[in-house]
Amino acid sequence: MKLIKLTAISAAVLASSAALAAEPVIVVDGNEAVVYEAEPVAVAYQAQPGYAYDADAGVVGNTLGGTKGFFKQVVNPASVSAEVGTLGYGANIGWSLNEKTELQAGWAGGDVADLFGGDFDANDVNYDVDSDFSNPYLGVQLRPTGNWFTMGAGIIVPDNSFDVTANPNGGVYKVNGVKYNADDVGVLKGSMDHRNKLAPYATIGFRPNITNNFGLFGEIGAAYMGQTDANVTASKSGPVRVEDGINPGGTVVPGLTPGQVANLAKNELEDKDWLEWMPIVKVGATYRF
Repeated sequence: MKLIKLTAISAAVLASSAALAAEPVIVVDGNEAVVYEAEPVAVAYQAQPGYAYDADAGVVGNTLGGTKGFFKQVVNPASVSAEVGTLGYGANIGWSLNEKTELQAGWAGGDVADLFGGDFDANDVNYDVDSDFSNPYLGVQLRPTGNWFTMGAGIIVPDNSFDVTANPNGGVYKVNGVKYNADDVGVLKGSMDHRNKLAPYATIGFRPNITNNFGLFGEIGAAYMGQTDANVTASKSGPVRVEDGINPGGTVVPGLTPGQVANLAKNELEDKDWLEWMPIVKVGATYRF
C-alpha cells in the first residue's frame, strides 16, 4: 500500500510539472509502465502598464504628472504671460478651469504716456503728460469657439496718476476762449486721477499656440476708469494781462490772479475726462506648463 501511495503521489507531481511543458509522462509501477498524457495549461498574467512619456504634456507636465489633480490645479498655474500695452508693462498668471476657460491674475503699470502720444489737448490748451500706472487685475479668458479667438472680462483696481504741464501757444494760455499772458501766469502744472477704485473691462483677442508650451496673444478692448479729478497750480503771482488786441502783451484785469487762471484750467481738464474710457491694447507671450 505504501508503494502504491508513493507511486500515486509521484505521478501527480510529475504530471503537474509536465503540464507546463505539455509532454507525456511515463510512470513505472512494478513491472508495468503507465503513460499519462498531460494537457497543456495556460496561465494568464495581467500586465501592469509601464510609464509612457506624453509628448503633448512637455517636460514640466511629465515631471509633475500626466493628469492635473485638484492640488496641482489650485497651487500650480497653467500659464505665465508677459505683456505690454496701454495699461503698462506687466505679467499675469493663469489657471485653467476647463478647456475653454482660464482665470487670470496680473499687474501692468509704469510710465506709458508715450503710448498715448505723450500729450493731449484740453480745449485750446496742449498738455505734456507723464504717467505712473499701477493696474492689478483679475479676469476670465474664454475661448468660446475652442480656437484662437478669445473674449475677456474682469476688474482692474487702478492706481494711475498723470502729471501734466501746459504748453503756452504764442505766449498765451487760451482757457475758456480767453487768452491769458503766459509770462504773467507762469508755468501751469498739475495732476489728474480717475475716480473709479474698481474699473470693469472687456476685451477680444487671439491666442495662437506656436508650440505645445509657447504662444503669443493680442487683445483690444476698454476699461471704464470713471471721471477725472484734476489739480492745477500756477508758478507766478500778481496781476495777469489778458490779450485784447489793443495793448501789446494785453491789458491787466483788476483782481485776476494766476491762481484763478489755474483753477479755470483745472475745470477744463475735469470736463475733458481724458481716458474716462481707457483703451486697452496689448500684446504678449505665454508659456504653458
